[in-house]
Amino acid sequence: MFEKLATVESRYDQLTSEMADPAVQADSTKFRTHSKAASELQPLVDAYREYKDVAGQIAATEQLLKDPDMRELAQEEMQQLEGRRAALLENIKLLLIPKDPNDQKNVVLEIRAGTGGDEAALFAGDLFRMYSRYAERQGWKLEVLNMSDSGSGIKEVVGLIEGRNAYSRLKYESGVHRVQRVPETEASGRIHTSTATVAVLPEAEEVDIQVAEKDLRVDTFCSSGPGGQSVNTTYSAVRITHIPTGLVVSQQDEKSQIKNRAKAMKVLRSRLYELEMQKQQEAIAKDRRTQVGTGERSEKIRTYNFRDNRITDHRIGHTMHQLTNALDGDLTELIDAATTFFTSEKLKEATAAETSR
Repeated sequence: MFEKLATVESRYDQLTSEMADPAVQADSTKFRTHSKAASELQPLVDAYREYKDVAGQIAATEQLLKDPDMRELAQEEMQQLEGRRAALLENIKLLLIPKDPNDQKNVVLEIRAGTGGDEAALFAGDLFRMYSRYAERQGWKLEVLNMSDSGSGIKEVVGLIEGRNAYSRLKYESGVHRVQRVPETEASGRIHTSTATVAVLPEAEEVDIQVAEKDLRVDTFCSSGPGGQSVNTTYSAVRITHIPTGLVVSQQDEKSQIKNRAKAMKVLRSRLYELEMQKQQEAIAKDRRTQVGTGERSEKIRTYNFRDNRITDHRIGHTMHQLTNALDGDLTELIDAATTFFTSEKLKEATAAETSR
């Protein structure tokens, strides 16, 4: 590990040295590339240099331990330094975990009612409001790309969330969410269990996924739903089928066929990108205990129990009793707990891989 750290430090020094070269500064593209690479390495380099500094202080303090007059003071200093060194080492290990290239991307959020009929549709609506309010708390922008109402709730909704670290914060929300509560229509007070499925996809631009026109079948049809000019009278709605994969995306929110097609392509590219991610992850870690972001959505990840005001994340064994606050968009505790858990899992894998070398 320390050989790797020394290599990273050397690379960082090389980049900063080259950035001081007038020739590099005159080349805006090259300077920007160097600056980006250096900024990505800097947190690790800073931590490594501080670690080396602390290690040097520990070596000097060890000498003071040999002096009877300084031993007590040195022992106290040594305890603090060893604690600092251990903390720095853990931080360095975390910084060495490969970054998820999608962390800075926007998010395509898909929520679908599962088992449970009208109650499932109501729960899907609750989840959509929950994530909408969380996005608002984060200062993100949420745009509804497509929504299908059931009358009592939401059958399906697809939205685009744009904002800093959106995918990084939401990527562990994918899965089956389960609700346990007494429906308003239940006269006997019996608790019902319903589900909704949440999918969090990194937004894929054209540079990420190239979709050949020959692989698409585009159908147009009249929009359905509430009235208004153009609705039900013009072929503005669009259905795009990706022939190689069979993926189908429909869009009818806009009056313009061109705008509906653009939105549908945005969702299609994100779904195709996720499929590609699944292939890569499955090839790398077929036997990984926790399949993070691989699209295995059949597994229940979280239960919302209204009677006890309780939310339990079954993947990480975390329970909180602030269900009302969470549904109002206060998801920080749940998201932080999941992020900490899965980051720890990655750290264990990285450490095991390093040890086996």
